[in-house]
Amino acid sequence: MQKEKLRSVRKRKGYTQQQIADVLATDVSNYCRKESGDVKIIHEEWAKIADFLNVPLEEIYEEEGALTVINNNNSTFNDSPGSGASAGGQNTNTFNNEMSIEMIKNLQEYITLLKEKISHLEEKEKNQGT
Repeated sequence: MQKEKLRSVRKRKGYTQQQIADVLATDVSNYCRKESGDVKIIHEEWAKIADFLNVPLEEIYEEEGALTVINNNNSTFNDSPGSGASAGGQNTNTFNNEMSIEMIKNLQEYITLLKEKISHLEEKEKNQGT
C-alpha cells in the first residue's frame, strides 16, 4: 500500500526521495520501496521522517496494509512447541510465497549494498594506513 500521505507531504515540502533516504541512512531504491509500500517503514523511521519534514507524525503516518495470507498446504511453516501431528496443525502459519520471495529479494539487495559499503570502508581504511 503506497504511502500517499508521506509522498504528498514530501513533495509539498520540496524534498526528494534521496534526501529522505539520507535521513534514514539508506539508499534511494530502498526508500522508494518503503514509500511505495513494498517495504515496511518501522516506527523509528516514521519518527525520523516526521522530524525531518517538521510535521506531526500523524500527518504522514499510514498503517501498513493488511497482509493477505494464502492457505497453501504445500507451503507451511510450523515452529510452535508441540505443534506436530498430535496438535492437529492448529499453530501452523502459512506464508504467502509471492510476499516471501519479494522479501528475500529486498534482503538480498540490502546485503549487497552492505557488502559494497564494507568493502569501501575497508579500502578507505587500507588507504589511510599507508
